[in-house]
Amino acid sequence: MTGRPPGDTGIVDADDDGVTQDAVVARVLASGAPGLLDLPRRVVAEGWDNLLVRLGDDLVLRLPRRARTAELVATEQRWLPVLAPSLPVAVPVPVVAGRPGPDFPWPWSVLAWREGEVAGSRPRSRATAWVPDLAAALAALHRPAPAEAPHNPVRAVPLAERDRVVRERLERGRLRGLDVSAALEVWARGVAAPAWGSAPVWVHGDPHPNNLLVRPGPDDGPDRLDALLDWGDLSAGDPACDLAAAWLVPDRVGRTVFVAAYDDLVGARADGHADDPGRWDRAAAWAVSMASSVVVDAPDDAANRRWADATLREIAERSLG
Repeated sequence: MTGRPPGDTGIVDADDDGVTQDAVVARVLASGAPGLLDLPRRVVAEGWDNLLVRLGDDLVLRLPRRARTAELVATEQRWLPVLAPSLPVAVPVPVVAGRPGPDFPWPWSVLAWREGEVAGSRPRSRATAWVPDLAAALAALHRPAPAEAPHNPVRAVPLAERDRVVRERLERGRLRGLDVSAALEVWARGVAAPAWGSAPVWVHGDPHPNNLLVRPGPDDGPDRLDALLDWGDLSAGDPACDLAAAWLVPDRVGRTVFVAAYDDLVGARADGHADDPGRWDRAAAWAVSMASSVVVDAPDDAANRRWADATLREIAERSLG
């Protein structure tokens, strides 16, 4: 999310003694990556979870702003180097995996900077050109995970475990005047659908459009998927969590393309994907969960409201037909 962070952060804000944000960044680099200290630097994003600082032309420093986010950074540092070689798109493998120290209490990363735009800033209709590549990336990711893979209690778990939380959230939305009837119907359909019955697979966990980097097409040509960002919710579980992207990212036309591409890619596999009749009902329910978390609980989050509102409109269309 964007905007000022909650009150439990402040590690990389100016403190009461007048220590500037840049001084904190300089101390982190001096102790953990001294070879990068002299590169020009500028803040390019300052959200609830992370501070992003460009380092020269090719690198970006990501400093977590709260303990929960620091845990996610550690997950990325541990597992992305393992997963990246098998994926057909770029992922933010750390160039420097910074460790906690006296100048900063949490892990931090230096990543390669990639030019492009997040898909959430582009018209949903433009995703049709590249959603087959997203389907291929997710199909490649959705392989059985080892026993030591991280567990995420709010993503990729059986939907029944999230039923109370999501229903309470939708009820709060209803009390604020939102029409949640379609969302409730789709959520209930997903909870009632056949569950994922095979071994847990790797799941990105947060496949919304602002976590997908695209290269805009030249001269209004087709966009191209470039990278999957923000792997902090990486876990093992039900792949339908990631397939929420069918409603989070494209319009109805693109969704048809995405669904067909993914089904074709996993249809002949022997790891449980070929026999998963509840896949798309669960995926739609996960889309309800992700979009409603923004619309109901973070309504002022302008960066994410765009895709969240559009998703709930797509969900309403699905419930009608």
